[in-house]
Amino acid sequence: MPNENHELQASTTAWQIAMQEILRMVIRDLYQSQGEAVFKAHIKRIEEGAVDSIYSDLRLRGTSEWTETLVKEKATNVVTTLLTSFTFEQPSPGARGV
Repeated sequence: MPNENHELQASTTAWQIAMQEILRMVIRDLYQSQGEAVFKAHIKRIEEGAVDSIYSDLRLRGTSEWTETLVKEKATNVVTTLLTSFTFEQPSPGARGV
């Protein structure tokens, strides 16, 4: 059983890292060409929209109110942590803009 728990934890961590890197690349490619201020504004808008959606639209069936609240809090923490980890990178000379 402990081996299964480690495999599950490794799979979950790998999934989180993969999704974070995909999001980082997509967001960077979509928004960096317009400059740092626009990039930061887009990140803030995405964060606010995601947090609002989590609190207003997310419904977890078969769970208690306490569990649903806990999941929503943790999800919003993940959103904020993830999006604030994205930094503006100046496009390299000769890089193709999107």
